[in-house]
Amino acid sequence: MTSLNQDIREKLSRLNVFEKIIVVNVAVFLISFIVLRRQGSGVNLEWLSLSKSVSEMLSKPWTLLTYGFTHFSFIHLFFNMIVLYFFGRSFSNLFKQELSLKVYILGILSGGFAFILVYNLFPSGILKTVGPLVGASAGVRAVIIFLCAYLPNKDVRFFTFQFPLKYIGIALVIFDIPGLFSQNSGGSVAHLGGCILGYFYAKQFQKGTDIGHFIDRTIAYFSGTAAPLKTVHKNKNKKSSFAGKKKEEFDRFTHQKQIDLILDKISKSGYESLTQAEKDFLFRAGK
Repeated sequence: MTSLNQDIREKLSRLNVFEKIIVVNVAVFLISFIVLRRQGSGVNLEWLSLSKSVSEMLSKPWTLLTYGFTHFSFIHLFFNMIVLYFFGRSFSNLFKQELSLKVYILGILSGGFAFILVYNLFPSGILKTVGPLVGASAGVRAVIIFLCAYLPNKDVRFFTFQFPLKYIGIALVIFDIPGLFSQNSGGSVAHLGGCILGYFYAKQFQKGTDIGHFIDRTIAYFSGTAAPLKTVHKNKNKKSSFAGKKKEEFDRFTHQKQIDLILDKISKSGYESLTQAEKDFLFRAGK
């Protein structure tokens, strides 16, 4: 049993962020199907799904996040995860795993807030008859739109067709608009919330601002890896600074600058315009 646990842990440790997210979504679906639904087909997932009522949400604040890992049907789960897998591979090759997680989580939160906000602003509107919200679609949308906004002119191939990535993002938004007046209006509102977050995140990231930086601090705090307070000493080794920065800060800056230059080249000329050295560097940076 010990060796089996170690083997499972080793395999999980080799997964990228999106593959781990898929594992969590599948695990939650199986647990909810096996454990909760044994109590009867009428039992819902009220402790994981997001209510449109502010008072209910405040009594169960974790549902702002857990709804994004919960699915009622296998088909719903399958399509969300298959899309996340393919777009996640591209995302993971271009950006660090920490950014992947932040975009996904903030997409879920943004979709949840949009769902609650629209209902409470217009209680007699499109969300009047919808039930609680579930599904990873808002997080998936945020990931896709982030890529489309950050690399709008990157060419993608679909069978024999080739077109800029931005058209996928435009199509997703257009297809979600009619959904606002369908039976899945709650899902469509959450989708658009995720799209808005993904676009805004990408544009801010292009300017050098990481709006999800607070998630890094939150994770570090709860995992006990937050940097302790340090006693300040006078630096006697002046050679360790570069342009007024510490060597580590300078190295991080130049590393990120090189990544930005490569991504800019992809945006303008496509991925195939990169040299092999640039492709190798980008692949290593994405790990």
